[in-house]
Amino acid sequence: MTASVQLPLDVVKIKELLPHRYPFLFLDRVVEFEAGARIVCIKNVSANEPYFEGHFPSRPVMPGVLLIEAMAQAGGVLSHLSRGTSYDNGLSYLVKVDGARFSRMVGPGDQVALEVKIKRAIRNMVLYEGIARVDGEEVAAAEILCAEAK
Repeated sequence: MTASVQLPLDVVKIKELLPHRYPFLFLDRVVEFEAGARIVCIKNVSANEPYFEGHFPSRPVMPGVLLIEAMAQAGGVLSHLSRGTSYDNGLSYLVKVDGARFSRMVGPGDQVALEVKIKRAIRNMVLYEGIARVDGEEVAAAEILCAEAK
């Protein structure tokens, strides 16, 4: 599959690679991909996101934990595309987050570019390094460890 990846990948293809669905799928598009190395995915933040109703009604802000989750999902797409597999071959679970930092709030109308790199892969675990940017400016970053369970 890695040799035949035609970019960009849309949400239909992303759903073949991840088990996540509304309201917990945080990727809209894959725009860059290097097998076994890195990926860039896009999350378009809409005013209609369900979490804005309570976070916060007068000043909508995308929760930072959801930016971390979006980076983890991008890592899952990177791993599955690199191996030519789908989530049917095993689900990945977030097991650790290190060095999370949030530099700027993300809100309706923002387009978040999620760049995720594989830092290390050992057995059934992958350590990712993720950076989320809006208009080229870093808004969040973290190291994310995921483990795959068959």
